Amino acid sequence: MKSTDKFTDKAEVYAKYRPSYPLDYIEYLISEASLNEDSIIGDIGSGTGILSVQLLERGFTVIGVEPNDDMRLVAEKTLKSNTRFISVKATAENTNLDDHSLDLVTVAQAFHWFDMKQFRLECQRILKKDARVALVWNSRDGSSALNKESAEVCRKYCPNFKGFSGGMEETPIDFQEFFKEGKYDYKYFLNDLQFDLSGFLGRYLSASYSPKKTNKDYNPFITALTNLFEKYSNNGKIIIPNSTRSYLGKV
Repeated sequence: MKSTDKFTDKAEVYAKYRPSYPLDYIEYLISEASLNEDSIIGDIGSGTGILSVQLLERGFTVIGVEPNDDMRLVAEKTLKSNTRFISVKATAENTNLDDHSLDLVTVAQAFHWFDMKQFRLECQRILKKDARVALVWNSRDGSSALNKESAEVCRKYCPNFKGFSGGMEETPIDFQEFFKEGKYDYKYFLNDLQFDLSGFLGRYLSASYSPKKTNKDYNPFITALTNLFEKYSNNGKIIIPNSTRSYLGKV
């Protein structure tokens, strides 16, 4: 399956249960990228528009580039009333955006799906001089007992599971290879996630690797996750230890 098809039929659950990013991160991004009311941001691999929404709320123009029809249409429906949002059907490696037109490129939860070398060349083409690229992930805390056990559930029932966030924990990305002269600013923000049972299940079902209802592993997967929820929840709520990791630099 092509990476651009991995979230087909998952757009609604993705939009409903995937978390947004801490306000501290948004403030940091605005400050470090020297953004102003005239700034144009390219949100590449924008999905259902989770980060795009947060940037639009701050008054920026955002061009969402997303190849997956299901994901892109959810964003277009959600943001149709916002004239500062422009939706583009294209890939990260070939965005169809104008040369040197962007003040910032953002990539939320998607960089691990890209061809890094081709995307780097594309960023060099579409960014204004000295503008930067912001890569960001909401990442589970790997030391958490809950997250360790949920990873085992995923390994058992999800054949395509390679680790959370596309396996970047198990196979770290060489960020120095992507950023100019190997230099980038790394920031870490706490972003623990609280869910009820439906939200907890929805968070896992939004993953690219999770089984669909027609799959034989779907019901055992749901049962195993429900058992985890019962084990670790308190008063009907569970907290998934999570952080937001940001990598910002020139390319």
